[in-house]
Amino acid sequence: MCGSLDGERLTTSGQVFRMSMYHPNHPDGRYEIANQVRELDPPRAISWMPGTEDAGGRLSFGGWIWRYDLAPAADGGTEVRLTYDWAGATPQARKVIEFPPFDVAHLENSLRHLAVLTTA
Repeated sequence: MCGSLDGERLTTSGQVFRMSMYHPNHPDGRYEIANQVRELDPPRAISWMPGTEDAGGRLSFGGWIWRYDLAPAADGGTEVRLTYDWAGATPQARKVIEFPPFDVAHLENSLRHLAVLTTA
């Protein structure tokens, strides 16, 4: 992840937020995504569906969902569970992306980045 393109606080399900991204396996390396919030239940959960936005502002989604569930930890911190559900991936998405596209190490790295961002 490289950063937010909107700079707006997430407040409701259905809200769209855009991000600049980088992944070495992406054909362009750097790219932009438009995510739609599926569930927002502060401070317990957030889930979103990654997608794209064309030049006309039309959104399309591949059907997979990222989700963070948060709970108080015994040490006073926060326990975070990351779920990446690709079960709803569209046939079109499955033609161009091998599922699952991310291994466990990538998901663990995502949690490490979240920890850095939230403690900075």
